[in-house]
Amino acid sequence: MVRVVIIGGSGHVGTYLVPLLVARGYEVINVSRGTAKPYRPDNAWKLVRQITVDRKADEAENKFGQRIADLEPDIVVDMITFEPSSARQLVEAIKGKVEHYLFCSTIWVYGHLTTVPATEAEPTNPIDDYGRKKAEIEAYLMRLARMEGFPATSFRPGHIVGEGWVPVNPQGNLNTAVYSTIASGEELQLPNLGLEMLHHVHADDVARWVLCAIDNRAASIGECFNNVSSQALTMRGYAEAMYRYFGREPRLTYAPLDQWQQGLDQQDVRTTTSHVTHSPCSSIEKSRQRLGYTPRYTSLEAVQESVRALIAAGKVVLPQTE
Repeated sequence: MVRVVIIGGSGHVGTYLVPLLVARGYEVINVSRGTAKPYRPDNAWKLVRQITVDRKADEAENKFGQRIADLEPDIVVDMITFEPSSARQLVEAIKGKVEHYLFCSTIWVYGHLTTVPATEAEPTNPIDDYGRKKAEIEAYLMRLARMEGFPATSFRPGHIVGEGWVPVNPQGNLNTAVYSTIASGEELQLPNLGLEMLHHVHADDVARWVLCAIDNRAASIGECFNNVSSQALTMRGYAEAMYRYFGREPRLTYAPLDQWQQGLDQQDVRTTTSHVTHSPCSSIEKSRQRLGYTPRYTSLEAVQESVRALIAAGKVVLPQTE
């Protein structure tokens, strides 16, 4: 039986990926801090071996990579490596011992886009610390793949959404009150002209992409892939679609970003500024052609599923019917 170790498998993508792997007949080991639970229940989790690890403490003692190697995985799916030093410690320990290492990166490695949609042929040009670190890890892995045959694949998710997850909203932040505003038909102000883009992906589609990469190992090793829905959304188009989803006519106003942010929560401002600055839009044609990947959800379908769950949880408030 092929053994898959998922690092950080209790999170949003793992909620979907672990049951899919178990259904495929893989032996699955989930390595995590043990503080999170899957967003959706599934009997498959009863067949999963759980390993609780304090990664930060292990890395400080140079133990984490060897701990993963000692599990003797055939495949490692790494959802939560953010520091280049963490990647190096892990990879040095498992090099020559695994058949496939899949690294979760981000579309933030692109930074400012020159052409849209961005393809994997575009050079990385990260503009924030998160993107720079992920790009550095990618470069390290791809170099090892070329020079030493290390079986690495990097995948770049967009804004992950799904049941139990707060989606990036039409203002480009995570404030759920925006959906309540839209649902009530109230006016919503967008930054600039609302023409910057957002590119979501359902966590289930990320999980299914991982299966495609595993199934097409030869085509995926030594490569980076975008992992998003088929099309990005403009912030304006997204807002208008959500108004209509709630049976409302859009009521939008616009203001330059520096004016729009006045008086708003600073975390919302930082998040929106990051999304407006990046304005992501990525192509998945490489995944379609090489891996046979086709996302099940459009961006709007993924967001709307998330919003329905937020309504059920009382985090998005609908207006009272008369």
